[in-house]
Amino acid sequence: MLKLVGLSGSLRRASFNTALLKAAAASAPVGAELRCHTPHGIPLYDGDAEAADGIPQAVARLKDAIAASDGLLLVTPEYNNSMPGVLKNAIDWLSRPAQDARRVFSGKPVALMGASPGGFGTILSQGAWLPVLRTLGVEFWSEGRLLVPHASSVFAPDGTLPDANVREQLRLFMQGFAAFAQAHRDMARPPA
Repeated sequence: MLKLVGLSGSLRRASFNTALLKAAAASAPVGAELRCHTPHGIPLYDGDAEAADGIPQAVARLKDAIAASDGLLLVTPEYNNSMPGVLKNAIDWLSRPAQDARRVFSGKPVALMGASPGGFGTILSQGAWLPVLRTLGVEFWSEGRLLVPHASSVFAPDGTLPDANVREQLRLFMQGFAAFAQAHRDMARPPA
């Protein structure tokens, strides 16, 4: 079973991006599982708090989940034409301590997607993530892009995704990312 971890970049209860992540989990191809997470419980990064108290439990659990996974899906809102602070803060904590960042991120297949109420569907946020992902040393899946604009008209009030066109785009996105993560996992296995 291919194990993927998804992280929504929103804390909002009725988040379009958390709804998109849940729809992605439902769209995972046969043989793949996507576990959904949010930044809830992750405090603002503070180096003094890290030195005094170590890594918070919520961060440690998410780090272990990502490290044990075959791929990471970041579902990013777009705030003020860039990445949301709450998701960047989570990634900053997940890369601490610096010597542990390699275990969590190095060579990890990563994909980006996002939904926004505006007309550009998180294109600027997704672009803003590229230098961060490069710094972390991930294997970024650049062949797929999922931008969901006008999210309030795409998602139902209960967070479901009735829009057949977006559901199909999501299905193809998940199929492609799962294949990328599977190929990466197969290459990492020593020959029998």
